[in-house]
Amino acid sequence: MVQSSLLIRRVLISVFDKSDILEFARSLIQRGIQLLSTGGTAQILSDAGLPVIKISDYTAFPEIMNGRVKTLHHKVYAGILGRRGLDDAVMHQYNISPIDMVVVNFYSFSSLLIKNKKYSQEEMLERIDISGPSMVRAAAKNYKHVAIVVNSDSYKKILDEINCCNGFISLDTRFHLAVKAFKYVTEYDNTISDYFNHQLQSNYHKSITNDDNYSQSYSCFPKNLTFMNLKFIKKQDMRYGENPHQRAALYVDICKKKTGSIAAAHQLQGKPLSYNNIIDMDTALECVKMFDEPTCVIVKHTNPCAVATSDTICAAYVKAYQSDPISAFGGIIAFNRSLDKKTAQAIISQQFVDAIVAPNINQDCISVISSKKYIRVLKCGMWSPRISDVDFKRINEGLLIQDCDVMTNLEHLEIVTIRKPTKEEMKDALFCWKVVKFVKSNAIVCGKNCQTIGIGTGQMNRVSAVKIATSFQERQDILNVKGSVMASDAFFPFSDVLHIASEIGINCIIQPGGSIRDQEIIKTADRYDIAMIFTHIRHFRH
Repeated sequence: MVQSSLLIRRVLISVFDKSDILEFARSLIQRGIQLLSTGGTAQILSDAGLPVIKISDYTAFPEIMNGRVKTLHHKVYAGILGRRGLDDAVMHQYNISPIDMVVVNFYSFSSLLIKNKKYSQEEMLERIDISGPSMVRAAAKNYKHVAIVVNSDSYKKILDEINCCNGFISLDTRFHLAVKAFKYVTEYDNTISDYFNHQLQSNYHKSITNDDNYSQSYSCFPKNLTFMNLKFIKKQDMRYGENPHQRAALYVDICKKKTGSIAAAHQLQGKPLSYNNIIDMDTALECVKMFDEPTCVIVKHTNPCAVATSDTICAAYVKAYQSDPISAFGGIIAFNRSLDKKTAQAIISQQFVDAIVAPNINQDCISVISSKKYIRVLKCGMWSPRISDVDFKRINEGLLIQDCDVMTNLEHLEIVTIRKPTKEEMKDALFCWKVVKFVKSNAIVCGKNCQTIGIGTGQMNRVSAVKIATSFQERQDILNVKGSVMASDAFFPFSDVLHIASEIGINCIIQPGGSIRDQEIIKTADRYDIAMIFTHIRHFRH
């Protein structure tokens, strides 16, 4: 028989997080509620003078195997799982007392991983709780007859209800506690699963490094995916989604370093952020991270529209703005150095900007930027080199998972033409190659003197992308584009791109290579005296 209100008479307490447990237990005792407890928790309660029955005394069986087995006993689990009015006879037969509330939490596996990732597998195995999650599941399953508490934040509400209702807890409260408990134990299990899945991936990568014949059909991604060591907490609601009629929110990965990213950035001023703002700022920041020298990246509608490197970020900004002032209007600006007053003044006096993000915002910038109160200004902090991670994209009724496209060392660069690139051309080629990684496919980036002079993005064919990227005649006097380089995110399927490049005055092209017509394309480049570099890496971005 389901009890809409449950009288709390007996409580089992076994907690790793002992925050506020003494006050909670003392309040239960004052209401005449009996306490059962385990090991360290029982000792703390007993030392405080609270009457408590140790589990080993209740079960008449000692804790064994250094605490591995202590609550794994039929008197504990039958006491939790017993259904009032249905199992009373069998519980009486075996002298089993009903347990009305279970207060359990266990060692945070994720906290352990955050603190120290060098624990051996044996040490990690020893940290895995068996009886704790089992008791949580049992109590949550039987929420119609038992209350389950997994978080110290719930103590006050529980006590308030018990005191208000003369010792009773409602069915509605028990249900909400059960939902929270199932989530708690699920996240715990998933953290453990993620840890061992990571071990599996590490072993897999070692195997394919040492054995060229290792089966490439093996997947490092689990067949059924719930988490991949990804745990998020909501940071803020967005102003709106991609369009004003769509709701949106920003979540941050609680296991990641809290600096050097848009997710971790602190907004100093400006209008509330929208979904599109976040996407554009993330693209701008991740792009500017690619460069060691002072660099400015301007992004519009998820694509870089202007990028430049110089001796200072102010000079870099001026170069970037000059490369495409029309597209820069209303854009997102990112820097890889602290924003200074001179640069802030240059931006404010020259263009309308939607947002600025930098590792730090110098104090003397605030008065300058605050004159344009609607500009969003974010301080993200400095970053470390990005390591391999996973990326995912939601599709209807599914999820796509892949490795992040982390720029690898270009030790396999191959110059395939008779003419070799000059030192300056090679520098510009690598500059453009870093930028093209962040441009939607089909992507073409043209540049000179570490400054983009044309970007063709998101076209259905590569020729159209090239035509857009090279349509910079109106800026020829400012940019002096003759002798520029061109970067392509993927190989050229035909040599038609070379004809356009030659007419514009492109001297060097960097591209992945890999087309069945590579030899024809190389010969065409030789005919036009264009140097060509193969990277053997593709950078599609969809």
